Formats: sequence, C-alpha cells, structure tokens
Amino acid sequence: MHELSLCHSIGQIVRRHAEDRRVTVVHLQVGQLRQVVPDTLVYCWGLVNEGTTCEGSVLDVDHVPAVLECHDCGATTRLEEMAMVCGTCGSTAVAVTAGEELLVTSIELQEV
Repeated sequence: MHELSLCHSIGQIVRRHAEDRRVTVVHLQVGQLRQVVPDTLVYCWGLVNEGTTCEGSVLDVDHVPAVLECHDCGATTRLEEMAMVCGTCGSTAVAVTAGEELLVTSIELQEV
C-alpha cells in the first residue's frame, strides 16, 4: 500500500508550508496513471497526521484522467482503457499530456 508513504510525504510538504498553522483542507491532483486508490489515500491521510497540525484536515482529491496526444494526426484522446493508442487513427505514436499528476495544488489554513 504505497498510499501510506505518499500521505507521509504529502503531509511533510504541507506542514512545512503551513508553518505551524492548523491545516483544514489539502487540495491534491492525482492522475489516473499514478495507480493511487483515492479512498485508500484519504484513509491513510487521517492515520499519518494524528498529532500534527494536519490532524482532522480533509484531503480533497481531484482525479485527473489520462489524456494522450497523437504525434501522427494531432488528436487528443482521453484514455478509457490501458491501451496507449490514438482514439482517432489508432497510432501508437502518442505522448501522455495528462494523467501523471501527483500535485498539492493548495492548502487551506484555519483562521487565527
């Protein structure tokens, strides 16, 4: 379960930026290709933050679908199954343009 180690690292980053202020919400983008189970991530978030300034905070996970761009025809394809081919022409000359994100986009802090 790599979600536990991900939450540990995310928590360290968030607490460093919060500078000892109480964190209420952490907004996170997680790409489809990261193979992260959002419910497990949210569960682990609560475990790793007990006794910290993030305790009781909400992990708001924004799931980012995988998108491919075809080098041959220029089309973009939202990846529905794990076939790395252009949805328009069938070419395998594609590049991933979205879906690999693992990014803290913002944090909300408790007002003093």
